[in-house]
Amino acid sequence: MKISIVFVAIVSALPLAAKKPNVLFIAIDDLRPELGCYGSKLVKSPHLDALASKGLRFDRAYCQEAICAPSRASLLSGTRPDTNGITHNYVEFRDLNPNLLTLPEHFIQQGYETAYTGKIYHRFPDEKSWSRKAASSKVKVKKPRSTFALPENVELKKKNFAEMFKKYGEAAKRGLASGPAYESADVPDHTYIDGYNTVLAIETVKEMADDPEKPFFMALGFKLPHLNWVAPKKYWDMYDREKIPLATQTQGPKDGAEMGLHASFELRTRAGIPKHGPIGDELARTLRHAYFASVSYVDAQIGMMLKTLDDEGLRDNTIIIVWGDHGWHLGEMGIWGKATNYEISARVPLIVSTPWMKAKGESSEALVELLDIYPTLCDLAGIAKPDHIEGKSFAPLLDQPDLEWKEGAVTQFPSPALREWAANPLSPQMRETFFGPLIEEVEARIIKQQGDQWDRELFEKHLMGYTIRTKDHRLILWRDQRNPKAKPVFAELFDHRTDPTETVNIAAKHPALVKSLGAKMDKILKP
Repeated sequence: MKISIVFVAIVSALPLAAKKPNVLFIAIDDLRPELGCYGSKLVKSPHLDALASKGLRFDRAYCQEAICAPSRASLLSGTRPDTNGITHNYVEFRDLNPNLLTLPEHFIQQGYETAYTGKIYHRFPDEKSWSRKAASSKVKVKKPRSTFALPENVELKKKNFAEMFKKYGEAAKRGLASGPAYESADVPDHTYIDGYNTVLAIETVKEMADDPEKPFFMALGFKLPHLNWVAPKKYWDMYDREKIPLATQTQGPKDGAEMGLHASFELRTRAGIPKHGPIGDELARTLRHAYFASVSYVDAQIGMMLKTLDDEGLRDNTIIIVWGDHGWHLGEMGIWGKATNYEISARVPLIVSTPWMKAKGESSEALVELLDIYPTLCDLAGIAKPDHIEGKSFAPLLDQPDLEWKEGAVTQFPSPALREWAANPLSPQMRETFFGPLIEEVEARIIKQQGDQWDRELFEKHLMGYTIRTKDHRLILWRDQRNPKAKPVFAELFDHRTDPTETVNIAAKHPALVKSLGAKMDKILKP
């Protein structure tokens, strides 16, 4: 009964016109919530800031797994990683879920036209999710053929791939070689793929808007600020390099899990990055500069997309949602990359704007999860929710952002230290490369910490970290997936009231709290 009451309230908040609202669905890869609207005094994000001033900013939004494919599969299916089976980047969604009804597929069934440009799913487009192709014939600029614009970087990437492919074959395609980590070229925005995809999305929206009787669901996915950080020079010029601060928390949590942090594999595979040892301050500042320039570049593209809605008279009947698939360590805890169970990797930016919402320009401290987006968009569009979805619609928060909400948000990630950077199990080829010594180092630390519990089969292939974020705490339980009811291999507990950056594991001092939070997490995972 409660669900039906909420549903009626949401529908009644829609415009009186019979036409269903359009949806602009914007995905941003590897974006942590470091934007002007989230309180950053450094990052230049005027267009996202403006959107937040007309929408609701969620300050405690969390992904279900801090890596691309699992996070996106969870959001787009409304199911958790253990339900859909996607826990690393090299498992295809439809291989395991041939008939699972995705978010855009459901909107097609409800009379919507759906299209995408850029990165929405990981590695595959999922033909079932889209009712039409993007309007590529309308685009007057050429699609980029390479990640890089500078010829020397294009050639370097080709050379590195050729060398690795000759030695390791198909395994080289799984991240064993790359070009430079960053590029600053004095080129137009559309020279890089995110700029091109924005132009394509704009033309697609214009084309879909030609049929005023059919609502559209337009998905625009940005690859940046995922590595490699390639952005036009003008966005680099927005920052004073010398004023870009470095991470101050450069060590992992005291008494934390040694398997909880990786050796920055994703960054180190890039050309010009040390394959062993620390990332020096000068390089670290350049890398952070590159990341923030990439964020500002994406922000500018979003501004162009939003301007199109205004110019075409579509804004007054369009739901806009912007989300990041997971966070990213920029040197915090001594690592570079996503792929951990800590706050900085699990927390994401999330902004929602509708013409009829009441809480415009406000923020919410409610705990929400990315898999909640599926039922939320259903409620906002006034369509039924499929039975299979595991998330909870946060549509009521758009009118009342201070409502009591979830008790916890749950994220998971398999043993980061002993997985490849796409979360897949370690391959023999990876051990043979420059990654070998890094793996041996982290392995030695795990063995020292875990003692008699060390078992290679367990720690490399079956160990999963599950974490619950509540209002005041984060608990991480490391479990053997073959026997999930067994006592956890290790526990981490952080008190966010006194330790918001998770510097000290206090699990050993609070066994009763560990037990109660663990029970709360199990209830969420297995309702």
